[in-house]
Amino acid sequence: MRIEYREEPCRGALNRVKGMPFEWSLNPYMGCAHRCTFCYVRAFELRAERPSDDRYGRSIRVKTNIAEVLARELARSSWSGEGIAIGAATDPYQPCEGRYRLTRACLEVLAAAANPFSLITRGPMIVRDLDVLQAATAQAAARGAEVSVMFSIPTLDDEVWRTTEPGTAPPRQRLRALQELVEGGVRASVGMAPILPGLSDRPEQLEAVVVAAREVGATSIWANLLHLRPGTREHFLAALSRDWPDELERYERLYDGRAYLPAGETQPVRDRVRALAREHGVRDRRPRQPAPPPRPEQLTLAV
Repeated sequence: MRIEYREEPCRGALNRVKGMPFEWSLNPYMGCAHRCTFCYVRAFELRAERPSDDRYGRSIRVKTNIAEVLARELARSSWSGEGIAIGAATDPYQPCEGRYRLTRACLEVLAAAANPFSLITRGPMIVRDLDVLQAATAQAAARGAEVSVMFSIPTLDDEVWRTTEPGTAPPRQRLRALQELVEGGVRASVGMAPILPGLSDRPEQLEAVVVAAREVGATSIWANLLHLRPGTREHFLAALSRDWPDELERYERLYDGRAYLPAGETQPVRDRVRALAREHGVRDRRPRQPAPPPRPEQLTLAV
């Protein structure tokens, strides 16, 4: 598939976010070449009257000046050093990052400002930037803040991965990247999302991810099931009818008139993953960061 890359400067780097567990987001690119069939961003694309169907991911906006704009925004007197989520709308380590290096440039700005951030990705390319992540981790820790990375790994099932995440690196390659980060002193965890009912929620599938996460040193693991908002819903169900037609009726019944499954459907899966994490000992095993040096005391001279 041919992808168009549009080099367009941006006016702003940081985005105020509502209804999420973070207040600010940063996305060096808009549009994602991974083309995951379940991507929740398709819903936002539909609301913005942009393509959310098979055309999504065929045109990527490259914010060529985003690092410079970010540096100016962090230098404002009104900025108080809040945490920033990177990759909430598009993967910061999709293939074009190898050429443009915008994510790395933004990490360098954040490290210089000692600003905390979290980053979510499916891209093993992140290991290239281990040196910057280490610097950012140390700078943030000196301020009592934190830097963290989350790898999205919903499943290790080859068929489910290849079919639903066609543009991504293999899950075990992501796990190897996670291990490199953890061994380098960077906090890295696993997000099992979205888990697909009937396709990737069997007990043995869930346990396989948890065990693999434990083996590579993941600091934590969490899970969530698929949600289908307008835009995502149409594309995912069309893909499902093509790839697993026997599952279509189940999904139409489960998501009839709703985007999110009720707690009775989601909580057992979340509880199972939490229990597996306890059973297999997935816990924070980060090397302890050195304590920040004490603040210098202001001395006064007696006269």
